[in-house]
Amino acid sequence: MEPIKIKIIKLTLKLLSFQLLLLLLPSASAIAADYVRPLPRETLEFHWHHRHPSQPEQVHISLAGDKRIRVTWITKDESSPSLVDYGTSPGVYTSLSQGESTSYSYLFYTSGKIHHTVIGPLEDNTTYFYRCGGQGPEFNLKTPPSELPVTFAVAGDLGQTGWTTSTLDHIEQCKYDMHLLPGDLSYADYQQHRWDTFGELVQPLASTRPWMVTQGNHEKESIPLLESGFQSYNARWKMPFKESGSSSNLYYSFEVAGVHVIMLGSYASYDEYSDQYNWLKADLSKVDRHRTAWLLALFHVPWYNSNKAHQGEGESMMASMEPLLYAAGVDIVFVGHVHAYERSKRVNEGKPNSCGAVHITIGDGGNREGLAQKYLNPTPEWSVFREASFGHGELKIMNSSHAFWSWHRNDDDEPVRSDQVWITSLHASGCLTDKAYELRKILMSP
Repeated sequence: MEPIKIKIIKLTLKLLSFQLLLLLLPSASAIAADYVRPLPRETLEFHWHHRHPSQPEQVHISLAGDKRIRVTWITKDESSPSLVDYGTSPGVYTSLSQGESTSYSYLFYTSGKIHHTVIGPLEDNTTYFYRCGGQGPEFNLKTPPSELPVTFAVAGDLGQTGWTTSTLDHIEQCKYDMHLLPGDLSYADYQQHRWDTFGELVQPLASTRPWMVTQGNHEKESIPLLESGFQSYNARWKMPFKESGSSSNLYYSFEVAGVHVIMLGSYASYDEYSDQYNWLKADLSKVDRHRTAWLLALFHVPWYNSNKAHQGEGESMMASMEPLLYAAGVDIVFVGHVHAYERSKRVNEGKPNSCGAVHITIGDGGNREGLAQKYLNPTPEWSVFREASFGHGELKIMNSSHAFWSWHRNDDDEPVRSDQVWITSLHASGCLTDKAYELRKILMSP
């Protein structure tokens, strides 16, 4: 009798499974039509290579004021000079710049000699060939244009995984002028040698186009009573904070091709009594919107986020600083932190607003923590497109009135645009006349 009971149970389970399949057929077909996310990729491992101590490593460039570029590299040889030879022809160096150097210790780790050398003035939209430290390989860079159009590659939360290399490969195919990174670079997370491997990983791209970055939570690396925060980040990724009147490398601004870009610090004090808040007010007051058609902002923690990850973390910064950005007429805000992609309508104070900023979360560069795949439902009114996939974005600002934004999944071919939209500037929409009055009122308040 026992074998008969087992057969009856098995038959019953099959029937139930068949009935369940029939019930799910409509939804199954809908699921099949959706994008199927790939599995995570491995964390990259880097093999040690013997190099001469004076060999330049981890070369990357960033803007350093008007018509100037900061070249950063590291050597193991502490006597290596902070010199950069450069010119407009391969192997022919007509100019020489002397820079500065620093280093830092973190627990049992001591960095190499970190060189920062500013070169220029440089011609716009021009290829230069350069050499670091008076020897070693020749690199080349292309300066940004002085006028529109200009193209930005955008990707945050990069890390060092197989997905990171895919992101970088796709960005390399993009004809861009500058990379914008809204925080979380190396994911070293206290393991200082991972800062070195990250520098080597991004060197092929970061040595040829300016990389403008701001800090994320993975750059903190503070240990109470032992190590202060952001030591590695500040030593290795020096940005033009002094050139923009800021007192901290955690927040600054710059201009390129008539576009004003504000890089804010989610992990620096930002209330109305803070240095960052007062710097932001002063910086915005200097922007001439008759001459500057586009205004962008980058920071790490999203203010508009319909993903279940990191809900509410940006609320206090938003309460403090959104009125300033709105009054100034910021066109687009890029953020990271949430490991997914999301694009909003123009929005302000939590609601769609035709004179607010477009908020884009792009913390999907390839980090080792994986994707944030759970979203709030129903979808907020302000959210237009959201998807948990690794990828990068491209912002092509064509002229004073129009820009084209596209987001590309890593597992698509780079020409495939998973999300795309034309964005009209607030300068062209008539919003800035009233905003100029609001901004003056805020700036003049005590």
